[in-house]
Amino acid sequence: MSADSSQTQGHPRHARAEPPSDKELVLKVIPMPADTNSNGDIFGGWVMAQVDLAGAVIPARYVRGRMATVAVNEFIFKQPVRVGDILSFFASVKRVGRTSITVEVEVFAERFGAQGRFVKVTQATTTYVAIDDQGKPRPIPQD
Repeated sequence: MSADSSQTQGHPRHARAEPPSDKELVLKVIPMPADTNSNGDIFGGWVMAQVDLAGAVIPARYVRGRMATVAVNEFIFKQPVRVGDILSFFASVKRVGRTSITVEVEVFAERFGAQGRFVKVTQATTTYVAIDDQGKPRPIPQD
């Protein structure tokens, strides 16, 4: 079997994903039964909320104060998330502007009973803006 095939040692390639080495682990969480949709998988809105929290970790270091999510530029659900999965959220800054920061977040699941084997389940790009006490955009400190 060639290196470009969809199988690696009898396992689907997506089951052999490796967490990114160029991003920081910013959150780990285990979804619970209360977080499921009508199909029994984890509700996409719950995943989106976790991505928003994870995506805000690194910008908080730059903003040093209040900030708000202003855009979800991209959100791709690649695989379902299941109850009991251990989700790892990895983030990196894509762009720093005068008042905003755009962040890439990748989410990997370690399936219940298969820890150490990662599946990329979600990827997203979100933008946060630094805000003042009145909720108006303010410049990000440059020091």
